[in-house]
Amino acid sequence: MLNWKRNLWVLWIGVFFTAASFSMVIPFLPIFLLQIGVHEHTEMWAGLLFSSAFFAGAIASPFWGRMADKYGRKPMIIRAGFVLFVIYTLMAFVTNPYQILVLRILQGLLSGFIPGAIALIGTNTPNNKVGYALSLISTASASGTILGPLLGGGISHLVGNRWAFATAGMIVFFATLLIIFWVVEENFTPSKVRGSIKTDFKLALTNRPFVLVLILTVLTSCSVMTIEPVLPLYIVKLGGSSENASLLAGVVFSLPGIASALFAPFWGKWADKVGFQRVLFIGLLGGGLGTLAQVLFSQIWGFSLIRFVFGIFFCAVYPALNGLVVKSTPEDFRGRAFSLNQTANQIGGMTGPMIGGFLGGIFPVQMVFIVTGILLLIATGMAFWNGNNLSSKALKRKALS
Repeated sequence: MLNWKRNLWVLWIGVFFTAASFSMVIPFLPIFLLQIGVHEHTEMWAGLLFSSAFFAGAIASPFWGRMADKYGRKPMIIRAGFVLFVIYTLMAFVTNPYQILVLRILQGLLSGFIPGAIALIGTNTPNNKVGYALSLISTASASGTILGPLLGGGISHLVGNRWAFATAGMIVFFATLLIIFWVVEENFTPSKVRGSIKTDFKLALTNRPFVLVLILTVLTSCSVMTIEPVLPLYIVKLGGSSENASLLAGVVFSLPGIASALFAPFWGKWADKVGFQRVLFIGLLGGGLGTLAQVLFSQIWGFSLIRFVFGIFFCAVYPALNGLVVKSTPEDFRGRAFSLNQTANQIGGMTGPMIGGFLGGIFPVQMVFIVTGILLLIATGMAFWNGNNLSSKALKRKALS
């Protein structure tokens, strides 16, 4: 098997397990807060805990991107994997929200397994196979997102959330071992340029298509994470019972992931035919309308159905954004481009839970869904505008030639 193919499949497994470990525990933080005695300002605490890791990650990602260009993407993935193993294991022993906050900050500062895997694929895959590879790796994240809530909810239901954290640590440890022994990073030339993160930002700002991708990434990540702090509590409210709260939340959380695993390959193949711009526009539009439609349902079954429909469309968004990172940046800047895109992702992930926790603590939960849907529709308008601009420029270039 060619090295790039072996890397792709091994990283697929690694991303699958890492995504599963993340979704086993992180979506259940609001419920875990209740179990350790946090009964006041729970939504705001949940928003703070979600945001803290993203805030730290937004600061640290450019540094790790530069280290990846200097020492390789594979060492950065291994480092991040061991960090996640230690943090998830320690989460099993916390007794108050302040300890969780410290661990979440450390997670943001030191981790980055999945972004590192995407960067390695983007820089070690033949150009004519990059779109296929990125679409395939998105199914790994989606499939892990399916398994994670189901597995985490089941473990939490049987033996408690602490064992779910410990299990997540062991899963990501196994994923890291796979990377150590089976992934080979080819064609890597250590960067000897004594640049700086400030220089990287300046270079990025001169690339208008890439800047728009960064803005869309911020908006998309912010909109997704706005719902995260309040969604488990809202699911419990719709379900009408707190006895099986973790299990019910796990099932509903997994529905967009199931849709993603089923439909992401279709979007990936279609993107190769019509381009990432069009797929991004349709995914954002469907995601925005699907989010707004969730407000209309007050029963758990109708809400679950519309969550699945939302997942069918939204699964097209992140592979399209990653594909646009590849298409809009030169190969020698691609590692740093993915790190900057991860910073944009972390900024959105930081602000989203803060908005969601704030709105959820003051207004009815439905307001959070409305704000999220509006953010996605704004991103849809930007994607449409950018697509028209690029088409106009392409026509002008064709006419001049």
